Amino acid sequence: MTGSMITEILLPLALAFIMFGMGLSLTRFDFLRLWQTPAPIVTGFFGQIIALPLLAFGICVAMDLSTPMAIGLMILAACPGGTTSNVVSHLAKANLALSVSLTAISSIVCVLSAPFVIQFALGYFANEAPIAVSLSSISLGLLVITLLPIVFGMLVRSYYREWAIKVEVYFRRFALVFLLLMITGVVIQEHAIIVDAFNEVFIACLLLNFGAMLIGIVSAKVLSLSHKDGLTLAIEIGLQNSTMAMLICISLLQMPSYAVVAGVYSLTMYLGAGLLIAYARYFPSSTSVSKMV
Repeated sequence: MTGSMITEILLPLALAFIMFGMGLSLTRFDFLRLWQTPAPIVTGFFGQIIALPLLAFGICVAMDLSTPMAIGLMILAACPGGTTSNVVSHLAKANLALSVSLTAISSIVCVLSAPFVIQFALGYFANEAPIAVSLSSISLGLLVITLLPIVFGMLVRSYYREWAIKVEVYFRRFALVFLLLMITGVVIQEHAIIVDAFNEVFIACLLLNFGAMLIGIVSAKVLSLSHKDGLTLAIEIGLQNSTMAMLICISLLQMPSYAVVAGVYSLTMYLGAGLLIAYARYFPSSTSVSKMV
């Protein structure tokens, strides 16, 4: 893949296409909710941008992960949100408005925050063999393939609302198919690494997923938020944008081996999501957040 037209052109274009689809689902009211209900949004934002990378770093150090796995996990933690979390929130009957708002805000802010997390991970875990990549190049890459398409999608939504609502579902389907193709490609190319380190990566991904969901649940309990908000925070903090993480590893950093973690996580994250959906279906929304911990 490295250096080919696929990694340098087609994959970034595909992610930009997905981000444009996300923009079609967003309106300015998704951002205005920050002022209307600040507590859950600020809590979720803190969990996604600050607590999640710290959790990933703790897992890397505690498990003494190999360099590619550690950097891959940190990159994954630097990519919060994504359309998957919105779908899971809908299935779990969580606070969909809060979910969409958090996805929108985190997708924009991670353009600025992710490069710093990635640079830290490269400097800390790959200090013996540093990769020549600048903070500005990562930021510019994320700006072009994520932020600008989202903004463009929102503009299209504001002028062609009915069309945007109608076609947005097709972008979601494309995102799922593209993710499956990405996972397949990573598995084929990095088969040897996955076989050698599967147990290590699988456990690390589960710890990140379940640990992040626990952060959301505990945060909601501490702030006495509603059951729906607590469930939403667990989903939003617990589910990462593995597609973006794989694109960063493969296209921006030219290191497909780092994408192994995101590839494995793309499968393991549905375990946590499935448990949350099952919990929401079997227990009524009147259940207090305290009973989730």
